[in-house]
Amino acid sequence: MASPAKLDEDQLLVERKSSARILTLNRPKQLNALSYYMVSKLLEVFHDDEGNSDVKLIIVKGNGRAFCAGGDVAAVARDAKGGDWRFGAKFFDTEYKLNYLMATYSKPQVSILNGIVMGGGAGASMHGRFRVITEKTVFAMPETALGLFPDVGAAYFLSRLVGFFGEYVGLTGARLDGAEMLVCGLATHFVPSSKLSLLEESLCKVETSDSAVVSAIIDKYSEQVSLKEDSVYHRMDVINKCFSRKTMEEILSSLETEATIKADSWISTTLETLKKSSPTSLKVFLRLIREVRLLGVGDCLVREYRIVRHILQGHHSKDFFEGCRAILIDKDRKPKWEPSKLELLSDSDVDRYFSKLDAEGWKDLELPKRFKNLPAHAISKL
Repeated sequence: MASPAKLDEDQLLVERKSSARILTLNRPKQLNALSYYMVSKLLEVFHDDEGNSDVKLIIVKGNGRAFCAGGDVAAVARDAKGGDWRFGAKFFDTEYKLNYLMATYSKPQVSILNGIVMGGGAGASMHGRFRVITEKTVFAMPETALGLFPDVGAAYFLSRLVGFFGEYVGLTGARLDGAEMLVCGLATHFVPSSKLSLLEESLCKVETSDSAVVSAIIDKYSEQVSLKEDSVYHRMDVINKCFSRKTMEEILSSLETEATIKADSWISTTLETLKKSSPTSLKVFLRLIREVRLLGVGDCLVREYRIVRHILQGHHSKDFFEGCRAILIDKDRKPKWEPSKLELLSDSDVDRYFSKLDAEGWKDLELPKRFKNLPAHAISKL
């Protein structure tokens, strides 16, 4: 039987092929859900390779039918509910530092998203320079249904999408296909899965960290892709009209008004999804995405770390534990949120999640130091 340490090592395969570092998320049975070992090892490799002149770019991919379906939040919730919330805080501290390093990295990161990309998987890919999707890609940030909130810097990259599409995606947990990701800006290239091995082979021959050169190589394997006729992206007028509202109550009211104007299954499904989600999660994320729209990714992650520490301690709400029970453990999909309605949650209730913790040993997220000669796309995120 393999030792526990060896089992941990198998969760992330670390290879060097010529000038490329290849990192493969390798928990296929768990859809490559990120463990603490995986995020800490990824952070270590990214940190070390930035100073390694022999490594020109980093390729991140997943083994199996998922790139990564998120962080292993069930383990975090189990420990926190048992009183050990500090392990969860350590997990998120490490994960958010990794997100920040990826967002401001000096070398190209090419994420091969050939399958499911959710939650923490988005954090491990969306911040990188290149996001390659295929016909198999499915993206979602489903945290509001779990009593959590779209974190890993999601408020930063979702707020940069056209109009109020980011609010829609983050609040509803809507699933996007590859074409929708490409059109809205979450992805940079579409490459058929049949060409991925050829793409990887070509990328490994790159002798420079010049993003223009890397982009040109990916372009050779890229294809145009069209939105499906029933794509949600065709509903941007309604999305902008409703999800631009100032409060969650107004967003729902606006959607309900639209539903009275015309019978539309998409509107009714969207309303149903929002009404099933944690009211606390919805209000916290709406405030977060509005706050960070004009801020850097670091400011976003610092705010997220405060919020997640409050959630882990469970002083204001235990929705995260209840959501994990209902969705991931018992799987009855009938969470009992508390508070149960949006109107029972005041602005001051939401304010508490953004405040510093009054706890022994508490410190804000300390972001990795970055140097001055970063590429323009990285500097723009600071």
